[in-house]
Parts: sequence; structure tokens; C-alpha cells
Amino acid sequence: MRHPLLDAVAPLIDAIGGEVVTEEDAVEGGVPLEWDGSIVAIVRLPDLNGALARQVALVEAEIGETLSSSSSEEKHKAVRLLEERGAFTVRKSVEQVAEALGVSRFTIYNYLNASRAKDGDAADNEVT
Repeated sequence: MRHPLLDAVAPLIDAIGGEVVTEEDAVEGGVPLEWDGSIVAIVRLPDLNGALARQVALVEAEIGETLSSSSSEEKHKAVRLLEERGAFTVRKSVEQVAEALGVSRFTIYNYLNASRAKDGDAADNEVT
């Protein structure tokens, strides 16, 4: 019988690209899931290879279509979401995101600059 904790965290584990394993199959760095003092399972976290692709896939799922076929507005939104999630800290990420969106690196930088300018304007207009 599957433990209810595993059912509860399954969407999160899928979203981060993790894998549930038994204690016997656990490797160093796995995250134990405990319930009432007992380890129910171990979550094996993904390595960083493919992290950007997973982030792009999550954003595509949120938008509801592939980024290359999305509208300009949706592409702006995708770039904003990816930036909020730290996707552009990965080396060569601008090139990879540009390829996924079907646009140039220059366009990605324009989207980033527009998003940052908009965020800056919003911060300037906040009342404290």
C-alpha cells in the first residue's frame, strides 16, 4: 500500500524532476520523507543537467502550449517566469531559451530588459 504522504508530494516531486526511491536504493544527497518518525521514502533529486529544460517544460505547461508557437505576449510572460525562477543563471541559458521560443538571443534580452523596466516602474510607484 502506498503511503498517503507520497500521494501528497507526488506533484511536487514530478515538478522538480525528482524520483521516489526506497532506502535501499537511496544515494547520498537524497531527501528522506519522514512520517511519525519513520522514513517513508527517499527523494532522489535530479542533477543540474536538464534543469533548464525542465523549467521550460513547466512554463509551457502553465501557458498551455509550446513556447515556439505561443504569441509574443506569452513569450514575454514565459521569459518573465523563467527569470523569476532563476533560469537565466545557468550558463548558455539565453541561447537555449531563445531556441525554445523560436526567437533570437537579442529578442530574449529585449524581453528581459522590458520585464526589468516594468518591474522597476512598479517598484517606483509603490506606496510605503
